[in-house]
Amino acid sequence: MATYEEVKDVPNHPEVYLIDVRNKDEVASTGALPASINIPLPELEDAFKMSENDFKTNFNRDKPTEETVLIFSCLKGGRAQKAADKALEKGFKNAKPYPGSWTEWAQKEGL
Repeated sequence: MATYEEVKDVPNHPEVYLIDVRNKDEVASTGALPASINIPLPELEDAFKMSENDFKTNFNRDKPTEETVLIFSCLKGGRAQKAADKALEKGFKNAKPYPGSWTEWAQKEGL
């Protein structure tokens, strides 16, 4: 599981992917975690199936490899856990949820 401190340090580690699995309207209403990319949970499996080129076009990042550290966030942690489980099933060895997700982030950041 990822901690607040680890998530806060993601902008200093471009090799780590912070994936916000909330719906686009949720992200628009609250804001995004720094350095995160938004892939709503219902679209996650399709994103993992994209070609390298399509992933880069859609998310402005290289497609993650099986070794890439993937941290998933949502509003309260439930969808982040589902996303991490799904990623592990798909062979991503370093997938983990951020259980505090946006709720903890907003509280600690004073938002």
